[in-house]
Order: sequence, then C-alpha cells, then structure tokens
Amino acid sequence: MPEPIAFIDASEVRERLGHADCIPLMKTAMAALAGGRSQQLLRGIIDLGGGDMFGVMPGALDGAGFGAKIISVFPAAAAEGGSHQGLILLFDRASGAPVCVIDAGEVTAIRTAAASAAATDALARPDARRLAILGTGEQAWHHVAAIRHVRNLEEVTVWGRATEKADALARRIGDLGLPARTVKSVAEAAAGADIICALTAAAEPILFDRDVAEGAHINVVGSSRAGPSEIDEALVARARFIPDHREGVLAQGAEYLRAKAAGLVTEAHVLPEIGHVFAGTAPGRIGARDVTIYKSLGSIVQDLACAGWLWRADRR
Repeated sequence: MPEPIAFIDASEVRERLGHADCIPLMKTAMAALAGGRSQQLLRGIIDLGGGDMFGVMPGALDGAGFGAKIISVFPAAAAEGGSHQGLILLFDRASGAPVCVIDAGEVTAIRTAAASAAATDALARPDARRLAILGTGEQAWHHVAAIRHVRNLEEVTVWGRATEKADALARRIGDLGLPARTVKSVAEAAAGADIICALTAAAEPILFDRDVAEGAHINVVGSSRAGPSEIDEALVARARFIPDHREGVLAQGAEYLRAKAAGLVTEAHVLPEIGHVFAGTAPGRIGARDVTIYKSLGSIVQDLACAGWLWRADRR
C-alpha cells in the first residue's frame, strides 16, 4: 500500500524551515541546476489582470524528487498575510507516487530570501556591512533575516512608498538586534550601501545606475516575469549580471530584456548561473569595485529542495 500523502501547512513550514537551514539547501539546489543534475521547464504564467497572476512551475531535482509548484500571486493579498499562495506537490522519484503537499506561500517566502542570501554570500564583498532594503512587503523582512547569516550587518536602511509600513519594518528589523532606519528616497537608501535588495512590485525602475556605489552587490527580486522592471538599463549594463537560471532570465528577466531592447547589452552579458558560482566553475565577483547583480526569478528546484528536506524530516 502506498504511504498516505503528508500535508505540511504554513505554520509547520515556519517552525521547521529556518533561513539558516535553507541557505545551504539553495546553494546545493542551484549548483545541481547549473550542473545538469536537475530539470525544470520555464514557468507557465496566466495574467489574470490587475497585477494578479497564476503560475505553474514543474521540475525534478536529484535527491529530492519531482513535482510542481502551483501558485497565485495577488499583490493586494499581502495585507492579509501573503501575496504568494499555493501548493508544492512532491512526488517520490523511486515509486512515482505523490508523497507530500506543502504550503507554497511560506516556502516561497523563506527560500527566495535564502537564495538571495546565498548569492550575497558568493557575490558581495567580504567586508559588506551596510544593507539597503527597497520595499516593505513580506520579502523585505525575510531578506534581512536571511542575509544577517552571511554578513555581519552594521546598518539597515529601509525605503518604502508607505512611510508607516517602512517604520514598522524598521522596528521589526530592530527586534533582530540590527540597527535600522527609514529614509525618504531610494537614492538615500542606496547611498553607500554595500548590499541592496530590490523587493518591490514596481512596474518601472526605481533604482538607477547613478544611485549605486562601486563595489555594491544587488539582489533584484521583485519582478518575476517579463514586463515590470525595478532597475534601469544602465545599471544592468554596468554590472556583472548573474542569473539564477540563465534560460529563464533570457526569456523572462524584465531588467535584462529592457537593457537588450535599448541596445545596451546582448545575451553574452548574462553570465553563467549562480549555481556555477556556488560550484566554483565560474567566477562571481572579480574585483572589489565590481557591481554585481543577482537576478532572481525563482526556480522550482529551490522549492523541491525545501519540500524534500521537509518531507524527509517529517518521516523521521
């Protein structure tokens, strides 16, 4: 008889999957993707209008299993607890049977920030201490909570369009034992920052080349499809531009596509994937004055790595 299908809800994911646990999972999963030890298709997206989307992400990851994430992205739902809502379906590689269903919203929140932290660990300068957070949604706090595990942060600056939300986020960051302050502009947040996280739903660029100091590392996370872009084309062209999944970014990475359309870059500007950097088969940062960009679209192998880890732990 097949085993009963396990269900792991959001509260259990929060309790058991910490950022510190997830960062090495992301390094291993992305190295597997870059090394051909996993498979994934480009995400399928249905635009529901008004900024709402429905997506399906199928894939397989050695050591974890195979399956798919089925998710809705409703920005207005962030006020009720989360903009990303859905399920991860995990199948056992040996038997082909479905073995686990996991709340996708909570996994997405944790693994996205952990993936950025892993990229920050590989790409930011070793002495990076000042973090700028652009945006006040669920990913903002998660990114601080994750990145503190890879760099000794001395200051966090927060920018958001709603001052009250930015102030609330700064107070929450303070609860982590980190000094945080809010600022009135993106340029002020980015000024002198060693690490910048763009985590907004902006349709047009909010972070410009002129705002970014030499040697900075930027995690570009907010846009997960062709269209909305958080950073300008000149910044893309200036930086060492490293994707989570090269095929996905070439097809759906809005910032790259805009810079290409402007004639500033070609496909060659999109460097080998972050998984190659993790594996040591491609360089990340070359010099202290480099500006590096990690472009995150999100990959199903990240979800499968978390799902497999949670399911195995659930069976012990």
